[in-house]
Amino acid sequence: MPNPHQTWKTKERFAKLFSGPDMEKDGTSSLSVDRSVPKLISPAEETKKGMYFLSNLDQNIAVIIRSIYCFKSEEKGNEGSAKVIADALSKVLMEYYPLAGHLTISPEGKLIVDCTGEGAVVVEAEANCEMADIGDITKPHPETLGKLVYDIPGAKNILEMPPLVAQVTKFKCGGFVLGLCMNHCMFDGIGAMEFVNSWGETARGLLLSTPPFMDRTILKSRDPPKVKHVHQEFTEIEDESQIAELYSADEMQYHSFFFDPEKLVRIKQSATESGELERCTTFEALSGFVWRARTKALGMLPDQSTKLLFAVDGRPKFEPPLPKGYFGNGIVLTNSISQAGDLMDRSISYAIRLVQDAVKMVTDRYMRSAIDYFEVTRARPSLACTLLITTWSRLSFHTTDFGWGEPVLSGPVALPEKEVILFLSHGKERRSINVLLGLPSPAMKIFKELMDEI
Repeated sequence: MPNPHQTWKTKERFAKLFSGPDMEKDGTSSLSVDRSVPKLISPAEETKKGMYFLSNLDQNIAVIIRSIYCFKSEEKGNEGSAKVIADALSKVLMEYYPLAGHLTISPEGKLIVDCTGEGAVVVEAEANCEMADIGDITKPHPETLGKLVYDIPGAKNILEMPPLVAQVTKFKCGGFVLGLCMNHCMFDGIGAMEFVNSWGETARGLLLSTPPFMDRTILKSRDPPKVKHVHQEFTEIEDESQIAELYSADEMQYHSFFFDPEKLVRIKQSATESGELERCTTFEALSGFVWRARTKALGMLPDQSTKLLFAVDGRPKFEPPLPKGYFGNGIVLTNSISQAGDLMDRSISYAIRLVQDAVKMVTDRYMRSAIDYFEVTRARPSLACTLLITTWSRLSFHTTDFGWGEPVLSGPVALPEKEVILFLSHGKERRSINVLLGLPSPAMKIFKELMDEI
């Protein structure tokens, strides 16, 4: 295998990267970006070397997450933004030193980090327009927003991609965008939020409010493994409704659906007014509502089994709870499986109760069993006829500050898989939620109609 570090160091100049898609409907103009030579930013001082253990919860989600943060200050321009961010990265990597290494395979056949101290990748770039011309980033535009993150040229798999790549793109208005490519196996949403906020604190000369806890061996599998639960999150469902064919036959459409507090209350009221449920959380209500609507939109057959997956923060649920600042994935996937006919024909309360049961399932016993299950099977969650909900609505990425104030906008570049739906908080008080998803065009038309019925 070629050394990925040689790929990162290759001198390249990118001008007018791709041609922006036609987005006149939402106001997004064509964007071109001129990138400078990628640089390796090493830790400011010597860090630990050697192999760094990744738990089985890390192994299951080795995908690249791409996100952007838009900064614009009335007090200062963007001239020094790239240097400030690179210098702060060099310092914060002394604490988060595995991010300066690269992924490899252990003798046991699992992902592990080789802590070489070589560094993370930073690319400076300049855009041909003002930041406002990017348009509405509350819905994914991979072709446009993808120009604000840097993908390693020629990388064929995650072993050829560094754990962290940053691109700082300066705009003509004086604003800039920090685009990040981070491997999910390095941390979950909470860990990523704590890292990015620590990076910002370092840029502002502050001590870290949440120093990382680095020892992931506290989540090692048991010896011998003890699988105490039936882990349906890994169940392969037969696609009797030909959903995969629908996805391949029609063009994908991406859309963002806005749920203000009033809409969220109406969904919860519709679930409880029948008396079938006493109460439900916003997440439970919205998850059940969206799962049901997506099942209808895709036209699943009544006898089709459909699975819901979503991540639960296990940090407080482990016994004892994971230490504050745990650097790694502390989330575990829970699940529910239903016949599509039951989901579509019964009341919304039915779907929400399934979500509630999936939440209750997550205990220390369940999570330890999931860790051991992977140790025995090396299975990964199946996404056939599945909806995977991931939520950023409780993550405070909007508080990140490198010295230019909090980001005016932040969000994902794209959804990682076609089966994924993302919940994002919205508004100054973070009480509204944007639901981002992609569906084949005919299904999206139906889904929009269902959303209009609220």
